[in-house]
Amino acid sequence: MSDKNKFKIPIGPQHPALKEPESFSVALKGEKILGVDIRLGYNHRGVEKACEERTYIQDMYLVERVCGICSHSHSTCFVQAVEEIAGLQVPRRALYIRTLVSELERIHSHLLWLGVAGHEIGFDTLLMYTWRDREVVMDILAELTGNRVNYGMNTIGGVRRDINPDQIKKVLKGMDILEERTKYYIEVASKETTVIKRLLGVGILSHEDALRLDAVGPTARASNVNRDVRRDDPYAAYSEVSFNVITDDHNDIYGRTLVRVKELMEAYKIVRQVLKDMPDGPITVKAPRKIPAGEATSRYEAPRGEDMHYVKSNGTEKPERVKIRAPTLANIQAVKHMLKDRFLADMPIVIAAIDPCFSCTDRLISINDLDRTKSEIVTWEGLRDYSIKWYKEKGIDFSKVEI
Repeated sequence: MSDKNKFKIPIGPQHPALKEPESFSVALKGEKILGVDIRLGYNHRGVEKACEERTYIQDMYLVERVCGICSHSHSTCFVQAVEEIAGLQVPRRALYIRTLVSELERIHSHLLWLGVAGHEIGFDTLLMYTWRDREVVMDILAELTGNRVNYGMNTIGGVRRDINPDQIKKVLKGMDILEERTKYYIEVASKETTVIKRLLGVGILSHEDALRLDAVGPTARASNVNRDVRRDDPYAAYSEVSFNVITDDHNDIYGRTLVRVKELMEAYKIVRQVLKDMPDGPITVKAPRKIPAGEATSRYEAPRGEDMHYVKSNGTEKPERVKIRAPTLANIQAVKHMLKDRFLADMPIVIAAIDPCFSCTDRLISINDLDRTKSEIVTWEGLRDYSIKWYKEKGIDFSKVEI
């Protein structure tokens, strides 16, 4: 095949295959992908910067809106960091309730992903089934928190709502229904020929490459990387519940499917344990309006993988710095690797296989001048010079700091 058969095509930022604006520049030779460049920045909302202009309570609700599917993940990750800086001892009952909502959110997310994956490979019946069953857990979340999305369950020092015996019965009934449905999905994933043939061997990510590219969550565990923050660095009530970390050695999208459906079964088990062992007591402690000066990094196993929040306080009611590393940002480099030497037709399911959230991931990489006539990509050196100038205007000189 001659060089004239090599060409590039843009996919996104607006494209029927993408639910969020993101730009992929795909180099092709015929139908085969030679390489992919991914450009972020089309959905940047400045959440981190906005947090510095708001109080900790306002920020708690702001970071919850980083992602609708992982809203409790971001909210909990943020308040854990603030609570560590403030030295707050969160009541055990509140930690159990956080764990409950966390696993319900995981169920919601994995069922949603399974339906999207089915849609991407033309198996729309699976989409209809899983999204119908997802309504069960969405109704439970609405019952417990008052919202189907962006639950507003957390507060600094605990949770805002308690749960009662009637709600516990409804949750347990929902888990029984979903467990039976998930057994069917495991059978579909294990035996359905169309699913196996379409996903097996597609989107290969070896164990070594998963480690090298710092993949997280089900994407990494499907490459036999035995990591899970809930077990390795327990938070909430995870040190007091028993569950298995699901791994698979297929190293492909089929393995990622098996990991997620089996993680659903573990989530049902955790929910039942949490409800059975729920301690009595208060659900919150009083938190100071002004958080003492300090910094903390919080880790959380979101449905897509490890979520990280860094918070730096300066003794006021507003943080000095908030930094968010969502799991999609960790997995995006693996996507480039998985697409190389694959066919263009595989691209939608390979991207979908990491369960991407580009609104979580987006970072600003260009600066426009005031009249918007030109823009430039900012290098690290340029960003440092820009930052030094910005701080100098505030009376702080970082120009002599070596890096």
